[in-house]
Amino acid sequence: MLYAVDFDTVSTVGLESSPAATVLAGLRANEARYFKNKYGHLFTVEPVSSAGPTIDWVSRIITEERGIVISARPLEATAFQVENIRMAYVFYENGLSINVMYTVDNLGKRAVGFKLSDGDGNPAELASFKFARQKSKLAGTIRGSYFVITNEC
Repeated sequence: MLYAVDFDTVSTVGLESSPAATVLAGLRANEARYFKNKYGHLFTVEPVSSAGPTIDWVSRIITEERGIVISARPLEATAFQVENIRMAYVFYENGLSINVMYTVDNLGKRAVGFKLSDGDGNPAELASFKFARQKSKLAGTIRGSYFVITNEC
């Protein structure tokens, strides 16, 4: 069942099992606001039970590109395309959000982004990444990092 993320009223629907549910809901709402404002896209998520192909795609990319295997349990995910950009997001129980931005043009940008709220520790599998901070009205201080995808996915 799809859930349309409301960024006016931040909700933990679908994230209740996470000890970081409140901050994860803020991260999710922050993404929803961005896509609504920039592309007019309604950001929806689906539970892990329905999002297997999206979770598998994101997991395959981070494993093949960097040998990263996320130990936290995924809670929900989404995949969509805006303009010529294929997007995927996976939200994890430990408060981590991973997104894949993959332009369908061969010359476009392709990257994996990691976001955590400030205060959540870095997952051990991301220890080699440096995280920058940004402020968000919905999510407080967000810490983010990324890497460029070099292979075809």
